[in-house]
Amino acid sequence: MTIVSVGSESLQLYEAQFFGFTPETCTLRVRDAFRDSLNHILLAVESVFVKRLCPGQDPPAELRLTARESTQKLRQFLQERFEIMFQRMKGMLMDRVLSVPHNVLLPDDQLHQKYPEAKEDLTKLQDSIGKLLQAYEAEVCAKQALLAELEEQKETQKQLDEVLQWIEELRLSWRREGMGNVQDSVRHMMETVGQLQDVV
Repeated sequence: MTIVSVGSESLQLYEAQFFGFTPETCTLRVRDAFRDSLNHILLAVESVFVKRLCPGQDPPAELRLTARESTQKLRQFLQERFEIMFQRMKGMLMDRVLSVPHNVLLPDDQLHQKYPEAKEDLTKLQDSIGKLLQAYEAEVCAKQALLAELEEQKETQKQLDEVLQWIEELRLSWRREGMGNVQDSVRHMMETVGQLQDVV
């Protein structure tokens, strides 16, 4: 169903919907058909004149050239006169024949006259769909951000597990070597490093 504003006369959309073609297209086709017919008729008339002027023999090239020039001048003259007549005819066709009165509705649009609230409901529904699309896009973006953060957390957890494993291996190694408690050794080492920094 197509809802077309009657105020769009310049585009003639309602006429196109009603007739199946635009009035402008129709009038242009009429003009083109007349021009084609005029050209065909003038060439036929030119051929008849040339044959009458030279009965029973081939017309000379000069006569053909003169006839063609005369045909072109006549065509231009007739087309100029026709354009003036065509503009008047086009105005009458557009206003009186190929225009849809404001009180005429297409069958598809009669429901809008019977149920005018349907247009408001459609507008509300379109607004609601727009908001839902925006919310959906926001959810998709949030999901992508959470997935990226989850990947970062997995990588961080992996590095943390490696550090914990290294510390456990270090603790076991120190215990096997009889070096005492790892925490005390590390604390002693940090104090020694601090003293060395003070000396330096």
